[in-house]
Amino acid sequence: MTQFFKDSVTVSRQIIRAKANGVVVFKFTADEKGTITKLVIFYADDAILAPPLIEALKKSSHKWIIPNHEKTHDFILSFSISFTPPATDVASAQEGLYNFYQKHKPILSANQVPLDNVTLLPTVVVNYKID
Repeated sequence: MTQFFKDSVTVSRQIIRAKANGVVVFKFTADEKGTITKLVIFYADDAILAPPLIEALKKSSHKWIIPNHEKTHDFILSFSISFTPPATDVASAQEGLYNFYQKHKPILSANQVPLDNVTLLPTVVVNYKID
């Protein structure tokens, strides 16, 4: 599934312009048919990072295998998004990164998020170019 997400995530122009990077952690529930039925953002370094990842998760519906023939199962999936440092114009990239971190607004879970049986999936690393 890691390769599926690497292929399915389309980094938005907004993310590229902002030189945004960070982590997004989702908890989602899949039913016995592998369909995603619930989705919660546990944490995101910034709100602009989440939409392309949610779209990729939507594409993964009907692909989740539920262990032991349960009716539903919870998964935790984290994404790490960053840009590939440019070979030239490093100062511009550094300034963009600094500006992003000055203005970023994290999404935090303010309440407990109940978990049933949960599977922690490997982190998906997404890199993009800022050309």
